[in-house]
Amino acid sequence: MPQIIVDLPKPVRIIENIFIPMPDGIRLAAKLWVPEAADTEPVPAIIEYLPYRKRDGTRRRDQGHHLYFASHGYACLRIDIRGSGDSDGLIDDEYTAQEQEDGCAAIAWIAAQPWCSGKVAMIGISWGGFNGLQIAARRPPALATIITVGSTDDRYATDIHWIGGCLSKDNFDWSSTMLAHNDLPPDPAIVGERWRQLWRDRVAHNSPWILTWLRHQRRDAYWQQGSVCEDFSRIQIPVYAVSGWADNYSESIPRLLAGLTSPRKGLIGPWAHSYPHNAAVGPEIGWLQEAVRWFGHWLKGIDTGMMEEPMVLAWMQEAVPPRTNYSERSGRWVAEASWPSPHIHATDLHLGTDGRLTCTPTAAGSRAICSPLSVGMAAGEVGRYGGDAEWPTDQREDDGGSLVFLTEPLVEQIEILGAPVVHLELASDKPQALICARLNDVAPDGRSTRVTVGLLNLSHRDSHEHPTALDPGNNYKVAVEMDDIGHAFPVGHRIAVALSTSYWPIAWPSPELATLTITTGASRLELPVRPPRPEDAALPPFGPAIIARDTPAIAHPVPVPPARRVVSRDLLEGTITVDFPRWTHRTELTDIGQTTTASGLARYTIREDDPLSACTFTDFRVELQRQDTTIAHHSWGTLTCDRTHFIVDITLEIHENGGEVCRRTWHERIVRDFL
Repeated sequence: MPQIIVDLPKPVRIIENIFIPMPDGIRLAAKLWVPEAADTEPVPAIIEYLPYRKRDGTRRRDQGHHLYFASHGYACLRIDIRGSGDSDGLIDDEYTAQEQEDGCAAIAWIAAQPWCSGKVAMIGISWGGFNGLQIAARRPPALATIITVGSTDDRYATDIHWIGGCLSKDNFDWSSTMLAHNDLPPDPAIVGERWRQLWRDRVAHNSPWILTWLRHQRRDAYWQQGSVCEDFSRIQIPVYAVSGWADNYSESIPRLLAGLTSPRKGLIGPWAHSYPHNAAVGPEIGWLQEAVRWFGHWLKGIDTGMMEEPMVLAWMQEAVPPRTNYSERSGRWVAEASWPSPHIHATDLHLGTDGRLTCTPTAAGSRAICSPLSVGMAAGEVGRYGGDAEWPTDQREDDGGSLVFLTEPLVEQIEILGAPVVHLELASDKPQALICARLNDVAPDGRSTRVTVGLLNLSHRDSHEHPTALDPGNNYKVAVEMDDIGHAFPVGHRIAVALSTSYWPIAWPSPELATLTITTGASRLELPVRPPRPEDAALPPFGPAIIARDTPAIAHPVPVPPARRVVSRDLLEGTITVDFPRWTHRTELTDIGQTTTASGLARYTIREDDPLSACTFTDFRVELQRQDTTIAHHSWGTLTCDRTHFIVDITLEIHENGGEVCRRTWHERIVRDFL
């Protein structure tokens, strides 16, 4: 639903750019929104720290947020990370130690400015939520609190790279996205004539980050750097952690609440990868008002009542028919004063040889499964893009290639809040295999809606740091943890757990088709059951979703995008293709005289019986038009494999006013490490 544009309570001065000096002489570019009275009445500062180009990339979103905060008495800065946007230097990777050190230096500089009271906060979604946690763990003295949205405490377990030790579909896709982003030029209106040299340096330095990520297939020191779960005690300031059930980062919220000892709150709604007041799936809430309450408490010492409220608020989703998108998810808010909650109890349902899920153990038996590689076609997106056509379709399609275990129709509603876990005793006929576990809500008419999902590379059954091959024929006990969720299974519906040995394209397949034999009777589904509580009905409602007035822009019609969310099958060749559209738009930013045209495609193909045929193809184009200069980026590439290696092939072309400036190619083979 549309947001309400509100009038501002106090006048704000907007400074399009200031430069923040770093100890090594590099300057970070920042946009500043500051109350007009701050020169004589200093205010706390709120920063958002991103590589996504403040001048044009996030210009419109930034204005709606930071203008609102500034009008409520805060100096707000949107800072470009080193090597991005209008900042100096070069960017090498995501979440680097250099990025965190620069953030600490920026906080110290901001705290010393005459318009700042000396207290600083960080806010951000996704990348900005990550580095808020990471910088908090470094304890810069002026940093008083953070709000982290759609982020994670664990870079290996809960990001776009690996899922349960499996290679995520987003790994190559996201690398291609950043390749198309990292060589865009700064704005001459900000940096002057040196823009061309800064741009040429970026073009020469830009390389596909997938080459680094694929060289770290285990949870090694590379991923541990920046994963605050390595030592939660490093964070000693208050943390407000926010996400949505349709965003796979939501599982970090319970971990943060359980692991941190500093003051903390958690909020999990029905949203995808978006701020709660600007979500593709509702209900949206008055999130900016909530953020002002949080900042008022921790930056100004105002008694907003926030810390007397429950530690966690979560949206208990009701059952819905399976659809590719929802404008709103029905449900209600529930609250817990602490986490883990004493009101949530583990309840076991046992997997029977006859395909039933029962409250009591059944006699031992076995069921075998070797899934076709078409299982996963009903998976939808991973959940980090925030647009349409992301949700899983009817699960009966994937159930046809899975082992499915069902309860009888429920005689009373069962509500869960937390992470379901499937405990399995199994054997494999191959040294490498993966297993996917889906929790489904099956309606009386048979329609099956996916509630949550978990994946495990069985070589990682004991450790993500030290994987080991399976001994074919031997029995192993493994636990597959699903993503946290809040869901109410209604009377008359059935609870189902579905097990498969593939989940393409969400997870890259094992080198061989493996058959898993599940020992029934010894295997069970553990559900985090939370009985309804009458106190939930008394929770105060959130305010309406509001925002400050945006910067001016014109959205121009674009040609037919290169892809829609489409699944297609060639029945003669036995191939399956899944297309995911990526950002496709043509936007004119009238106040700065720039037009950006962009399009993207991520395509996944595989033959139903050959895991070595897996292929990810991406194609990204970006064009920036400024007065008499047009800069164009085009990059395309593939990730393929054989039995022992991943194979990366990428081509990059850069043009200025139609003339080729740069053409580079990469071809690398990287050893598969128990994948």
